Amino acid sequence: MLREYCADLHVHTCLSPCADLDLSPREIVARAKQEDLDIIAITDHNSAQNVPAVMHLGTQAGLKVIPGMEVQTREEIHLLTFFPDWPSAASWEREVYRHLPEVLNDPAIFGDQPVVDEEGNIIRFEQRLLLNSTDLSLEEVKRRVEEYGGVTIPSHFDKGSFSLISQLGLIPEDLELEALEMSRRSEFLEQMIRTNASLTIPRIISSDAHRLAEVGSARTIFLLAEASLEEVRLAFRSQGGRRIVKRVDRGVILL
Repeated sequence: MLREYCADLHVHTCLSPCADLDLSPREIVARAKQEDLDIIAITDHNSAQNVPAVMHLGTQAGLKVIPGMEVQTREEIHLLTFFPDWPSAASWEREVYRHLPEVLNDPAIFGDQPVVDEEGNIIRFEQRLLLNSTDLSLEEVKRRVEEYGGVTIPSHFDKGSFSLISQLGLIPEDLELEALEMSRRSEFLEQMIRTNASLTIPRIISSDAHRLAEVGSARTIFLLAEASLEEVRLAFRSQGGRRIVKRVDRGVILL
């Protein structure tokens, strides 16, 4: 039986140097439950080291946590990458790490990068700067993620920086994208719709939470049989009755 599932597919933890330190695994799960979310994806910059702790707590709380990462390509495009399980996400993380430049983080400039346990206790600090571009291209990331059984969605594709539109000026048709993440209250997207521009690729919206209060503030409602990445993929393809029902930003239903 199909039912509606509420998902926020772009959530950072304290590991991302641009995120608040109160984004611990337990606080994220508690906030997601408070916001009546059914599914979240953890998508730190170029790393997935805090994902297992959130996944474990999510299982205990009845919250589906999709392991993921926000990868920065060599074109300086942000891509959300999602995986069906932790082993595939861990393999991808090791690969991404090999393609990151060996530049050390400066906490005074970029902030700390703590790897934490479930309670938010610091296990260690990631030394390599995560706010950097890998040497992988847009096409290479998508191809390699698919080899791990994953899904790639361009982050905030219509944003003024680190996006498909800002870096390329277009959406490459040959990428055969499953979906796009739209920016919150995007004037560019509204203009595309008003002018009847072709935009047939399914769109989601997410919080891109860098602070605890932001978790769930934007969400996508899916019609699914269960909370899983495969079901979300079927919804992108409108298969078997699965579909995107609506997109909501701070309580406002978007086109």
